[in-house]
Amino acid sequence: MSDPAEAQIVRHQNPLMLPPSTSIMQAAQQMHARHVRAVLVIDDDANLVGIFTERDAISRVLAAGRDPVATTLAEVMTNNPETITPQQTAAEVLRLMKELRVRHLPVIDDGKTIGIVVRNDFPELASGGPPR
Repeated sequence: MSDPAEAQIVRHQNPLMLPPSTSIMQAAQQMHARHVRAVLVIDDDANLVGIFTERDAISRVLAAGRDPVATTLAEVMTNNPETITPQQTAAEVLRLMKELRVRHLPVIDDGKTIGIVVRNDFPELASGGPPR
């Protein structure tokens, strides 16, 4: 992300990262406590393997009648999600979000998960304002 303000969004993040074996109940509790709407699912080597969002909780767990205590992130996460790098601009990221119809994109730098960008991170662009 070339704009200094955009780089700040990524640099100061501490994304919620959990292993695939985490129950949906545990993930939801941590999401609530941290005031976040997505979990980056990582393996034992801290590699990104999936993403789980509040939308997944509703559509893949609650609406499907699954038990949130017995269901794990591995069972309902989006596997191998699309990712971005810190070098991408806000306009590029928002274009990709629109194309993929997602609100969250993990940020990977040099193979390492460093953050997550949320559409609301760029309110003036997400609302259709002029690109920076």
